[in-house]
Amino acid sequence: MTELTTHTLEVPGAVLTYDVRRNGTSDAPVLLLIALPMGAAGFGTLSRYFTDRMVVTYDPRGVERSRRTDDAATSTPEEHADDLHRLISALDPGPVDLFASSGGAISALALVARHPEQVRTLVAHEPPAAAVLPDREFALAANRDIHQTYLRSGLGPAMAKFIAIASHKGPIPADYLEQPAPDPAMFGLPTEDDGSRNDPMVGQNIVSLTHYEPDFEALRTASTRIVVAAGAESTGELANRGAHAVAERLGTTPVTFPGGHAGFLGGEYGQMGEPEAFAVRLREVLAA
Repeated sequence: MTELTTHTLEVPGAVLTYDVRRNGTSDAPVLLLIALPMGAAGFGTLSRYFTDRMVVTYDPRGVERSRRTDDAATSTPEEHADDLHRLISALDPGPVDLFASSGGAISALALVARHPEQVRTLVAHEPPAAAVLPDREFALAANRDIHQTYLRSGLGPAMAKFIAIASHKGPIPADYLEQPAPDPAMFGLPTEDDGSRNDPMVGQNIVSLTHYEPDFEALRTASTRIVVAAGAESTGELANRGAHAVAERLGTTPVTFPGGHAGFLGGEYGQMGEPEAFAVRLREVLAA
């Protein structure tokens, strides 16, 4: 039987909430599952396929149950990496296996560059590393525009632009920002501004995550085994391209995982990937 317990950890500027699933008596490394801006709730399905080891999930600062205690309006990959460092230290499990998706993959790369001794294997799934793409100038400008749209007009218009760029296939063209803005109603998004400005994606993290340039020299010499993962169904999308760009800088080739950017989801947040096949692939990669 899986025993799930919920804990909190005070870190500079935030109180993190994390869940621990204690499974059996296996001596396999603890498996830490993270994403950003998605929280622990997104790993409900995937975690059920790893009943042979302890599984830990958490809500990043400013996401769902993890509340900020500072007045900062944004977060950085370095802050998230330090949070993860403190979380792993509090668990004191020895080196963990770390599956990190999307913005969580950016945070994990920052963690491994600083504390490789804490991670045995990192599977970095589709990091949105716009800063290392050939078309970085236009990709970064488009992401800054999403944040500025949020500050100016609220969640609906900003999220519509985010969905558009996240699903865009191929390089971002020079005239991307000259194209008509997508209608929020097309995506079922609110058209009225509710006045809030604390959204973890388009408010707190989108600029710092996409603009982060990993310390590739530190990563190439790290003791951590780093596997970059790309979705089979998201070829050409920004995060998939980010995975290929990061792998190239590391001198490796991305490993293909089932589904797209949300391939591990099993209905969480209304998205359905291929969680069983995804878990099989993840287990294979961790065991290699």
